[in-house]
Amino acid sequence: MNPRRDVHNNRAALFDGIEEGGIRASSSYSSHEIDEQDNERALEGLEDRVSLLKRLSGDINEEVDNHNLMLDRMGNDMDSSRGVLSGTMDRFKMVFETKASRRMLTLVASFVVIFLIIYYLTR
Repeated sequence: MNPRRDVHNNRAALFDGIEEGGIRASSSYSSHEIDEQDNERALEGLEDRVSLLKRLSGDINEEVDNHNLMLDRMGNDMDSSRGVLSGTMDRFKMVFETKASRRMLTLVASFVVIFLIIYYLTR
């Protein structure tokens, strides 16, 4: 036996089907079948990506809906607080419009100031 021929046969057995830059179609598969297999693998990968994007878009949609509900509730709460605050301001205006109320306010304010002075002196 020729040792050089054995090396060539072993090399051919090891690298059968591999060419520079890629895989050569072996005799059992045609290039059409290999292209279809590649297409099937690519299609499966695309299906996985599409399902992932679908789940992500569903999650984003749910999150946006939750935030919209929260913002609506906050807007309603702000409107109700604005109504309460406006009513309180109207009452203060009514109190300050009469002279008797001004005297009463001056008396209450003086008591508060005197109380604070005594409190700080005794502390």
